[in-house]
Amino acid sequence: MTAPIRNDNRPTEAEIAHLRDRAQFIRLETIRLIEIAKVGHYTSVFSAAEIFAALYYDVMRLEADPKHPDRDRFLMGKGHAAVGLFPILAEKGYIPLEVLNGYTRLGNPLGDHPDMRKVPGVDFSSGSIGHALSNGLGMALGGRMQGRDFTTFVMLGDGEMQEGQVWEAAISAAHHGLNRLVAIVDRNGFQLDGAVDDVMGIEPLDAKWRAFGWEVHVVEGHDIAELTATLRRVKADAGRTQPCCIIARTLKGKGVSYMETEPGWHLGYLDPTDAEAARQEILSKVI
Repeated sequence: MTAPIRNDNRPTEAEIAHLRDRAQFIRLETIRLIEIAKVGHYTSVFSAAEIFAALYYDVMRLEADPKHPDRDRFLMGKGHAAVGLFPILAEKGYIPLEVLNGYTRLGNPLGDHPDMRKVPGVDFSSGSIGHALSNGLGMALGGRMQGRDFTTFVMLGDGEMQEGQVWEAAISAAHHGLNRLVAIVDRNGFQLDGAVDDVMGIEPLDAKWRAFGWEVHVVEGHDIAELTATLRRVKADAGRTQPCCIIARTLKGKGVSYMETEPGWHLGYLDPTDAEAARQEILSKVI
């Protein structure tokens, strides 16, 4: 069942403005870091920028110690979007700015995908699509066994819904009643090989998750107020007895107009002139 979102979960206008600013920061930093690497996944970050912002700047419980046992956990199935996460971890003080500025350089711990062994604040080494929800399931189950009340958030790509392991984890999480496990599907409509529903159709996605025993919410993933209100309510709902899936309708490449209409930008590089034009377009918009 989809529960209604109460008005008291809605962020204030000041909070909305701050979260929009942080989503913009994530997009701009993604462009800057990919200029260093000379290739990267702009559009996969741009579709998820509001998700990153809502989680890390509002909803998640974070601690000064990135390994604090009571912190909320965050896992990315779509690990190729890590370039959008690293600036957040630097701003939170988990990694030094000079490390961020050496992104992908020889010997630097920051690569195209996140490595939990090398990067403080990364809870799961991802990039092999389909594994994150299983690991999130284990963390949520472990937290319950230890008597802790942290929430485990798992962000998944919509192309990842084609992986059988996702659904094995989904049915297991429902069986165990893991109410502190929250999956967020970045439903941007595209994967490496093209449109998700052309490669392998996944709809009706909300009905599938419900059939597997999850509470489901469908939101506009770039509406920061709606997204944040939903995440707040889900995290605060102590009475829920099942895991929760939030399907965020997004646009791949959101913020740079030509990336929004060209799936070939899944992986690419902007030369300095194009990078500056993309920055100016992002700065000119209120998303």
